[in-house]
Order: sequence, then structure tokens, then C-alpha cells
Amino acid sequence: MKHALRAALLAALALAGAPAAHAAWPERPITLVVPFPPGGPTDLVARVLAKQLTDQMGQTVVVENKGGANGNIGMQYAAAAKPDGYTVLYNTSSIALSPNLYRSLAFDPVKDFAPVSSTAVIPLVLLVHPSVPAKDAQGFVDYARQHPGKLSYGSAGAGNVTHLGALLLLRSLQIDAVHVPYRGSAPAMTDLVGGQVQLMTNTLNDSLGFIREGKLRALAVTSRERSEQLPDVPTVAETVAPGFEMGAWQGVVVPAGTPDAIVQKLNAEIRRALQSEPMQKQLKVQGAQALGSTPQEYSAYIKSEIQRWGAVIKEAGVKLD
Repeated sequence: MKHALRAALLAALALAGAPAAHAAWPERPITLVVPFPPGGPTDLVARVLAKQLTDQMGQTVVVENKGGANGNIGMQYAAAAKPDGYTVLYNTSSIALSPNLYRSLAFDPVKDFAPVSSTAVIPLVLLVHPSVPAKDAQGFVDYARQHPGKLSYGSAGAGNVTHLGALLLLRSLQIDAVHVPYRGSAPAMTDLVGGQVQLMTNTLNDSLGFIREGKLRALAVTSRERSEQLPDVPTVAETVAPGFEMGAWQGVVVPAGTPDAIVQKLNAEIRRALQSEPMQKQLKVQGAQALGSTPQEYSAYIKSEIQRWGAVIKEAGVKLD
């Protein structure tokens, strides 16, 4: 009887202790990997989230920027990390673009990650240099069609959402323009302001300052509805391309194999953060819209976006090494 009681007690303790290891998470700082350079549109939102999560969870969430190759360097780094909940990837729509763009990847966006939650979506805005004699979207379309191949558009890199967004828009408008890829949005915007390129579809939060200072002209936004930050700027859909809608979406994933208890707890903390007043305020300032989802919903969304962009990229004939 004594041995039986002892065995039962040990079994109960083992069962009680099994989830305790996960329940204690996080016990040390968490690294939030941002696969783009500091100061860019993705980094801006990620840092707001990191601060809010730090305040909520009582553990520091440290942003670590690992930019390069349209986010692939940072994604590869995170995919290879230990699946213990202490390395988290702040991903963008590049997680759906890369498998369609690159002939080979050192990671699998679906198999190597466990989705946690969507976080935000940022509309793109069609920008032109003031030297372009177009005051609105229709005027731009007319001018561009009258000067085929004479306009050039910048992007944050070949295959980046700022490239493919512009490509998709220009094709839908039957406009022929020359693509000039840069190493990030900052140098692209510098040359756009300087007039070296004439247009760009960039994220709203990365463009507001230049628009408000009068250095660039905003002609239309790509979201379904007008932005609160630019209420006088119409959407692409209501002006020159009915039904057109797209944005630069973001979210959080962790390395595959991360315990489900941690995934669920992180999901709850992220969704709580997205609904908090400080984060809502910061996202609004940046022109971003808060999202939030279950892990299952985010997984389905990523897969659907891989299929959607696969068709666009195949039609455009874009391939990168």
C-alpha cells in the first residue's frame, strides 16, 4: 500500500509539473526578430508591439533586426532557432511572397513556422514626385499612358511588396513604367524625393512625413476605405481601378515545434496588446489597422496569400535567385 501511494504521488507530481514548465513562460527576455532594417515600416510597428508586450508580460521583448534578401535572412535565422518561445519572428507578407519568388529557399514558410497571430495591415499609397504633372489618380493614369516607358518607379527591393504592389497596380491600369529596385525603402524614398525616380507605392506609415511636408504627392491609397490619416486622398478602387485592394500585412510566427501552450499564451498576449489603448493610438498615428487572429486563422491566411501571390508573380514572370 505504501509503495502504491508513493507511486501515485510521484505520478501526480509529474503530471502537475509537466505543464508548469510552459505555464512559467516567459522566464527570461524574448527576442522579436524583425527581418528588415531598423527604422523601416515593419520595424516601426514591431517596436510598438514589443513595448506593449514588455509592459504586459513583465519580461523584456527585445527587437533584433536581421535584414536582407526581402526578409529571407531574418526568416531563415528564426526558422533555425530553438522552438522554446524565446525567439519570435515578426513577419510580413514577404513570408507569402518568397516561396513564389525565389528558386530555392533555406526554409519552408509553412513547415518551418507555427503561426501565432496576424497583427496589422498597412495600406500602400501611390506617390509621385511633384515634377509629375498629375494632381489626381486619373490625371496620373492619363499622363503615364501618354508617356509609356518614360516614368520610373522605385521599390524597397525586387520582389518586395512595394515592388509587386506597384507592378500589380500598373498592370491593372495598363501603364508601362521602369522598375528601379533599392536596398530598402529609405534609399528608395530618398531618390523619389530627389526626383531620380518619379513614383512609388510605399507603405502609408513610411510616407506620411514626406506627404505632409509637401515633398511628395499622394494620389491614392490601396486600402478598401480611405485612411484616417489621409482623409482627402481617395482609394484606388474609387478612382481608377474598381475592386483593387491590397496592403502590407504583418504578423507573428514562431519556429515549428514550439509548445502549443506557449503559442496560445503568446497569441492571447498579442491580441490583448492589439486592443490596448496605447497600441491602438500608435497604430493609428502610423496609418496601420490592427488585426489579430487565432493561430488557425493566421495559418489559413498565410496559405491563401501564398496561392494568391503565386498567381500574380507567375503572370508577371518575376523570379529571383
